[in-house]
Amino acid sequence: MQLRSHQQRSLDAIATNPKGQIIVPTGGGKTLIMIMDLIRRLNEKPQTTVVVAPRILLAEQLSAEFLEVIDTKNVHVMHVHSGETHHFSSTKSDTIAMFNNTARTAGESCIIFTTYHSLSRIVDSGIDIDVAYFDEAHNACGRAFFVPAAIISEIATNCYFFTATPRVSRDPYGRGMNNHVVYGPQIEVVPAQELIAGGSIIPPQVVTAEIDRNRTKESAAFVDADTVIGIIDELEESKSQKILVAAPSSKILWNMLSQTDVLDRFEMRGYDVMHITSKHGAYINRTKVNREKFFDTLTAWGKDKSRKFVLFHYSILSEGINVPGLTHCVLLRNLNIVEMAQTIGRVIRMDVEDAKDIAAGKITAGVFEMYRKPAGFVTVPVYKNHGKNTTKRLQNVVDSIFIKGIPPLSYCS
Repeated sequence: MQLRSHQQRSLDAIATNPKGQIIVPTGGGKTLIMIMDLIRRLNEKPQTTVVVAPRILLAEQLSAEFLEVIDTKNVHVMHVHSGETHHFSSTKSDTIAMFNNTARTAGESCIIFTTYHSLSRIVDSGIDIDVAYFDEAHNACGRAFFVPAAIISEIATNCYFFTATPRVSRDPYGRGMNNHVVYGPQIEVVPAQELIAGGSIIPPQVVTAEIDRNRTKESAAFVDADTVIGIIDELEESKSQKILVAAPSSKILWNMLSQTDVLDRFEMRGYDVMHITSKHGAYINRTKVNREKFFDTLTAWGKDKSRKFVLFHYSILSEGINVPGLTHCVLLRNLNIVEMAQTIGRVIRMDVEDAKDIAAGKITAGVFEMYRKPAGFVTVPVYKNHGKNTTKRLQNVVDSIFIKGIPPLSYCS
């Protein structure tokens, strides 16, 4: 595989440091760095590897991406979380130990995909770990996750923390990523400008949608439905738009989809609708599906140039999930700094054909007017009674990351 310069630098840094942080903006190919490092290690000797993700959906996506590249002839794969998967899965510590130790006794490798919620089960299993990769590592700073993450950092021979949005604490020995005893030093920091100039990602563009009405608690579902439809109607009809919508809450999203005619209005405009929340699960149009089918469909539709869809979520798809082809994001709620940066990251991935043309020398990296997808659009509705502050905060985050080249920092609460 052809690695970009920042990916090769990251691999070189990992090869010479047993522990550390790799800070790469969303869309910079963090997963490929993990995969290529693991391939090197597997070629040297059998390994027990732990890959940690913030959510089940991302754990399943990482599993698919790793196993698409890695030769699994002598590699045993296990998932440790409560979600559905076609791989062997358990959250029982003794079962985890038995699965891993059986593979290692046979002289073969074991890769365990897990979530921060289930990481303590791996700690309790007492297995020896050769290398651990923490994706979206700012999650390790959470009160419920820091202790098991710190233990894994201590017992694993090698441990690496990947994020685009580092979180710190005022105490250098606290839960934040400035605790170098747990997280190690920052061994590679990649500025967003390098990725934009090199044709890895595209710049975001903040768009304000002026809504001439008030939005209240009672009217939220109906106003939000009209808002999303209005934003869609303003888009260029000649292109297949793929739109991510960050809902204000699971309740408002459910009311919007069940108490208004918005699904019929999407259908009239040729849009499929997908939505996922922790409370209600995953749906494709009006059919409830398991998460694996949801992810597979999302990937297939994202790659399908002819498919138009709207993807609603509440606090599930903002982190890490790679949805190919997303063109727009609509923020129906005010997000914290990390969520804003992560949500922006969903729509700044390159168009696949643009990336191929840059690699072939047909178009020049960074000359956006030559791109099919010149920018990732992030739309913020501004109502009569609120919304202006969200736009200002979002623009500040964009300026910090993509103009000043400063990764967004947040503090542990």
